[in-house]
Amino acid sequence: MDEARARDVLAAAEVLPGPVADARLLALGENAVFAAGDLVVKVGRDAELLDRARRELEVAAWLAGAGVPAVRAAEPKPLLVEGHPVTLWHRLPDPVRPAGPRDLAELLRLVHALPAPDFGLPARDLLSGVERWLRLAGDAIDPADAAYLRERRDGFATAAAALTPHLPPGPIHGDALPRNVHIGPDGPVLVDLETVSADLREHDLVVMALSRDRYGLPAEAYDAFTGTYGWDVREWAGCTVLRGARETASCAWVAQHAPADPKALTEFRRRVASLRDGDEAVRWYPF
Repeated sequence: MDEARARDVLAAAEVLPGPVADARLLALGENAVFAAGDLVVKVGRDAELLDRARRELEVAAWLAGAGVPAVRAAEPKPLLVEGHPVTLWHRLPDPVRPAGPRDLAELLRLVHALPAPDFGLPARDLLSGVERWLRLAGDAIDPADAAYLRERRDGFATAAAALTPHLPPGPIHGDALPRNVHIGPDGPVLVDLETVSADLREHDLVVMALSRDRYGLPAEAYDAFTGTYGWDVREWAGCTVLRGARETASCAWVAQHAPADPKALTEFRRRVASLRDGDEAVRWYPF
């Protein structure tokens, strides 16, 4: 789904306060995210994401009831428009500063203290999207690379299922990065709730460890995160397994953009090569 298609769906949904042309594109990935007036509208890539969109709205209502600062839904149910799920959200005030690792840690402590909601949350299956992302990549990527990632996926899925956690399992954000925190006038707010799950709390902490090792997060910033949260996941024997699973998923996620974006293909090849070489020091770049 490109921006033009997403705008067509947005027009068909008839949910905006003004012309579709005036809506500002904020992000384009599995969802196209637009801002217009007091609304943010998310248009999902395909109908397979409808259940996830429905659950994200349930999660938003649950977090609101629990008093966790998080993005709030403008409508309680998703729409399905021309095969695309569409959800509406209250637009947040402009950020007062960028979010940092310490802000993320503060919110994770709140989420990790919650009991599971009564509507039930799925496990955080990091690897569930690998097949779909590789399918979307199609012939743009080397079939041998796709086969390699499928083999890694299967191996890490088995290894992750056998892990013994250090922390008590429960609700997690699922994609715990500072980019999913918005700093408004009243403080940090959690956004992007579509991966909220019930699983090992370590999933949320491995994300930042990988940011330190692969994406250039400074050591002092990582230390601020672990100091605020109160524990460093790298002390846990299972960290390597969850890291490997997330690296596999991250490679496949980039692959879906390869058919339309040469930069995505370059980044995909860099990531796969570093995994094949077993080189954990190769720098990856956000995409």
